[in-house]
Amino acid sequence: MPIHKSYHSYLIESLKDPAEAAAYLDAVLEDGEFEPILLALKNVAEARRSLIDAANVADWENCYQLLAQGETLGLPAIALLLSQLGLKLSVTVKQEQVA
Repeated sequence: MPIHKSYHSYLIESLKDPAEAAAYLDAVLEDGEFEPILLALKNVAEARRSLIDAANVADWENCYQLLAQGETLGLPAIALLLSQLGLKLSVTVKQEQVA
């Protein structure tokens, strides 16, 4: 009998890798749609929760609950959450589209 794994389970497992999590967020951010960005942040937060040290669990829980409820986080909260998850925000030059 074949074993089926849900896509969400697979995604969460793959996002435990910091390089995968960063690439996933980067791809979602490039599209620029707000709702998928919130969902991506929630998925990464869920996957990388084990990285949060005991002193920051309350902050993480608060941010995660806001994301789970579809609330908008401010830039300082997003930066703090990413930092706690072992990631960081960065800005790069947008590549020019070639005609």
